[in-house]
Amino acid sequence: MKLVYVFDAYCGWSHGFTATLREVTSRHPDLPVEVVSGGLFTGSRRVPIREFGYVQGANAKIAELTGAAFGQAYEDVIADGSFVMDSEAAARGVAAVRQVAPDRAAELAGALQHAFYVDGLSLSEAATYRTVAQAAGLDADAVVAAFEAPDAQTEADEDFRRAARLGVTGFPTLLAVDGDSVTPLAHGHATADQVDERLAAH
Repeated sequence: MKLVYVFDAYCGWSHGFTATLREVTSRHPDLPVEVVSGGLFTGSRRVPIREFGYVQGANAKIAELTGAAFGQAYEDVIADGSFVMDSEAAARGVAAVRQVAPDRAAELAGALQHAFYVDGLSLSEAATYRTVAQAAGLDADAVVAAFEAPDAQTEADEDFRRAARLGVTGFPTLLAVDGDSVTPLAHGHATADQVDERLAAH
């Protein structure tokens, strides 16, 4: 059995789920975790952030429910309003860190969300992946090269298809996958204890 974490790096609720995921993975070190990018802001949804009027209200609720932090640099990005969240670029970045450090994919997914939601860094920029890689002790050149390689786009597209095949319609979603059996453990928000209860019942 393995855990499959379907998230989007530009999803505030996924950012809020980071602490739960960290706790779940620390409680179950024997369970491999596959990280899949869901593709929240693609196609016609790639528009300036000001067009999503609900962002700040949603973030306040996320912070209240999960304790997740939103940094001043990120608040400045929201206030400016021109930033475009591009989930395709973010999925290429997730694919890049996953390629360089596959066994740390869940941890690095959280680090990418921290880069955006706390440090206000764009997940479309190679420099962001260099910063995250260096902080994580990874080969930064390898991560940047993987992000910029054509294969990254192929992997991003495959992630979006995999999320759809798993029937995931919202992020974050945590699943227990055992062969053909797929059991939902969390959708949107859950505590580590709630995930454990569902895992035990699985």
